[in-house]
Amino acid sequence: MKFSDRLILCCGVLTAVFFCACGGKKEPRITKSMFLMSVPARITVYGPAGNSTLPLADEIFKEWKRIAAEYSFDEPYSFTSFVNNKAYGEWVKVDEEFLNLIGLSLDYSKLTGGAFDITFAPLWPVWKNAGSSKKMPPKNEISAALENIGSQYIQVNRERKMVRFSKPIQLNLGGILRSYCMSRAYALLKKNRPLLAPIEIKLGGYMLAGGRRAWQYPVADPFQKGKTLGKFVFEDGVVMSSSGRDHFVQIEGMLYSHILNIKTGYPIDDFSDLIVYYPSLEGGNYIPSAVLAVMGKEKAFGLLSKMKGAAAVWIDGSGQVSVFSNSDSLAKWEGEKGLF
Repeated sequence: MKFSDRLILCCGVLTAVFFCACGGKKEPRITKSMFLMSVPARITVYGPAGNSTLPLADEIFKEWKRIAAEYSFDEPYSFTSFVNNKAYGEWVKVDEEFLNLIGLSLDYSKLTGGAFDITFAPLWPVWKNAGSSKKMPPKNEISAALENIGSQYIQVNRERKMVRFSKPIQLNLGGILRSYCMSRAYALLKKNRPLLAPIEIKLGGYMLAGGRRAWQYPVADPFQKGKTLGKFVFEDGVVMSSSGRDHFVQIEGMLYSHILNIKTGYPIDDFSDLIVYYPSLEGGNYIPSAVLAVMGKEKAFGLLSKMKGAAAVWIDGSGQVSVFSNSDSLAKWEGEKGLF
């Protein structure tokens, strides 16, 4: 099935009326959904004026489909695939957007001391096979994969807008594409303000809320299906989530995260989920949760302490919850032990 066919097959519009929490009063809402970048995408518009905001939902989906088609690693005709096939030993012309995404990724690599790296592709089949066989991969396979991983092998000529690889590496922008989609959606929201109706925009575990409303982001228990550990409550803003348990594998009786430590070639230790709240994405003043997750809890919380209005929840490998919140954050964590 072609990429475009998968999008059309999974795209649809659902309209329904639900009860709001106060006094049993009915509140209309309209939802559009599709499947994109291997995760569900959904946009919900609330209130009687919902129809007036639907064109904005269509515009956001159109932009997301463009980003997925041009920059997804798994799409054979994407710009990413073209560069991966041509750039080893040869300068390849790229556009400004792709150049900026690579530059941002390299900045994140420096910020994390190399823990975040968009050249991780060779490790993925190694651990995919390990998950299928339920056996730990041989050390020599991991070592061989690490030989062709490293952002230092990406050469960028910004003036000429060209990219070249000094080793046969492969770029995979998956770690930042969802946050980039949210930043583009945020720009479209800002362009269309004032909103006529509150709008909730979701892409996998990422959520962007526009319009004043008592928004909620429930956090699932990674070890007990159907149970939540708590929720973020906020008026508007964005939530980014990176889960090591969404696609975890069990190998020789142990659970392993699908988020890999590029320095060692093994899954990161003692991690289940990281959920981060930002009041806005203005001026790119955010760090994707996937970047923060590979740094570990202490370093991640340390960086967030410098970001106005940020809050976060870290869930370790045993399901224990750690909550961080800046003093000026408008997001509140409501967990089993009450309000934070």
